[in-house]
Amino acid sequence: MIFGKKYLIWDLDDTLYLRTPEWGDLLDYTMAQALVEDLKLPMDINEAAAKVKESYAVYRNGGEIFYRDYGVNPADLFYAYHKRKPVEKITAYPNLLEKIKKVPAEQYIFTASDRYASEKILKHIGLYDFFKDRFYSVEDFGVFKKNESSDVYLRYCEKIGVKPEDCVFVDDSYSNLEYAKEVGMTTVRIYYKNNSAKGMPFIDYAYKGAESFLDDVIKKAA
Repeated sequence: MIFGKKYLIWDLDDTLYLRTPEWGDLLDYTMAQALVEDLKLPMDINEAAAKVKESYAVYRNGGEIFYRDYGVNPADLFYAYHKRKPVEKITAYPNLLEKIKKVPAEQYIFTASDRYASEKILKHIGLYDFFKDRFYSVEDFGVFKKNESSDVYLRYCEKIGVKPEDCVFVDDSYSNLEYAKEVGMTTVRIYYKNNSAKGMPFIDYAYKGAESFLDDVIKKAA
């Protein structure tokens, strides 16, 4: 058990692999390409990339401005973006699988990536076989993000057959943790730089990078 809980649910993107400034910029540009080249948004790619950054800063979601102000369909952007996602550029944590195997809890993944991209990411970072039948995308629940309501977290728990109060949820995005906490999960924020946001009432624990969280869990289990 960890923090007295039986189950550990991981976010995938920017949680189970390293988030670097370069990676963030690349994702913003990739979303801009999907908007301009695939969805034919009448906008320069660099201008679109700047708006993706603005959208993430305001709404914690890179596409929200485009849904609200430009009439972009969330499902269309979701699939266009993930089809383009440059998974091969992801920087994996070294020895992550070895550490994950030492965690004294049953582990799952709940991600805002689609299943196509999730499978590619898990294979790239060496975790696919471990999570093969235990990773789920928001698309499995008919939605395209995790920071809209608590309902999808309840449905997720029903899907895997657990009670929310028995779960620890780990995510780099504090807006996702707010809804996980609302349904009764223990929440862990993975952060980079110095923006832990651990003063927020819906964050129970905060760690700088997934490795520090895993090291602490393993140490306490020993």
